[in-house]
Amino acid sequence: MKSAAIVLLTLTGYASAHSIFQELYVDGKSAGHLVGIRVPDYDGPITDVTSNDVICNGGINPYHTPISTEIITVPAGSSVTTEWHHTLDGANAADAADPIDASHKGPVMTYLAKVDNATNLDVTGLKWFKIYEDGLNTAEQSWGVDRMIAIDGKVTFTIPSCIESGYYLLRHELIALHAASSYPGAQLYMECAQIEITGGGSTSPSTVNFPGAYAGSDPGITITIYQTLSDYTIPGPDVFTC
Repeated sequence: MKSAAIVLLTLTGYASAHSIFQELYVDGKSAGHLVGIRVPDYDGPITDVTSNDVICNGGINPYHTPISTEIITVPAGSSVTTEWHHTLDGANAADAADPIDASHKGPVMTYLAKVDNATNLDVTGLKWFKIYEDGLNTAEQSWGVDRMIAIDGKVTFTIPSCIESGYYLLRHELIALHAASSYPGAQLYMECAQIEITGGGSTSPSTVNFPGAYAGSDPGITITIYQTLSDYTIPGPDVFTC
């Protein structure tokens, strides 16, 4: 009964302890708060993996207006850092759920899709490839979200040096698994940044579609995390490497 009560508290007591990706750094330099990122006003999750909302959000969680039209320049091979917070007000040391409540354990991922126009709001039909993921450390039973929280909402990864130059959407996502024992239960949080990659190569990675890359039956989407896990299968394709 005690464990059931703990799970119930986790599912209800932190029902609105969500998060929004809202700032991008390139080689340590911030592009600015809310600059070049399509952020919603509300920090709620997407739970239907078949919905178009899993692409870049902005449907059931409408975008904050005016939507940024900035395009962030990102050299191929550069280090990129994202920053998450509970609300669009940014970091708040007084908020115990900033950058996200600690109960919202799960993986963190980043995808890219090449586009003709990085400010076009129609994102259906784009082709995505994964460039980063951080799931479960089985030795510590710690998650990508735990590591994000530990460094104040920041996640750092490298843009592949061999991909083509041009305009891209950068889709950055975390999946909270605290209520994922049945579907729909996993909570997907994602935003898309508008970037231009410069100095790239000529490689065109294999791609997936959103929706389509995830299914409700995936072991990384429907899972009970209140146990010692020997492994965890991160949803989606393998990470592309040059």
